[in-house]
Amino acid sequence: MQMISINYILECMNDEKNYFGDLWKTCLNNKKRFNRTKLKEILKKMELLGHIKKYGYKNDAYYEKYYHYSVEDHIGFINNAIFTFESRINSSIKNLESKKIFLDISIDLTSYKFSKYTKSEYESLLASMTSMFEIASSILWTRENSDDSELKKELSKCFKQINEFMDEINHRLLEGRKTQERILLQRDFSSRIPKEGYLKI
Repeated sequence: MQMISINYILECMNDEKNYFGDLWKTCLNNKKRFNRTKLKEILKKMELLGHIKKYGYKNDAYYEKYYHYSVEDHIGFINNAIFTFESRINSSIKNLESKKIFLDISIDLTSYKFSKYTKSEYESLLASMTSMFEIASSILWTRENSDDSELKKELSKCFKQINEFMDEINHRLLEGRKTQERILLQRDFSSRIPKEGYLKI
């Protein structure tokens, strides 16, 4: 997975309407244009994190940044996102806790297979955990770049909530697992954690 800077994507945008075609020409990935599908995925994540908002449909769609007009609005959006991914993670964990996640692990710990059902639940878990880590990364970046003391205080509370929740999930998922399972789980989890202010694509 590649890490994408939240700040860079925002810098590529004007203060008003930003159409996809213009962003595709402006935002570069190592001096080359992003694949259109990948850029759409990046913009969707930026929207889920509350940095931008999409208006319109298809060719008439455009994006605006910095659209939260109050601390309450901003924190409410973040809390809704946290609640959504907490629910998805809890749902996947509930279905995985009683199962042997890794059915076949090779000697060098690089090859493992899942049952069809477990694979679906595990992929859902990883996707939701990635989103939660990205929310935490986004919160840290926003807190660092904001001049609003009230917003910073509320963001710190949100970040603490995420940390406590993810610690609990880590304990629930690893408890009772064999050493090899723990190694692979922790490797998968850690590979999903972006640097502060970045997304994982």
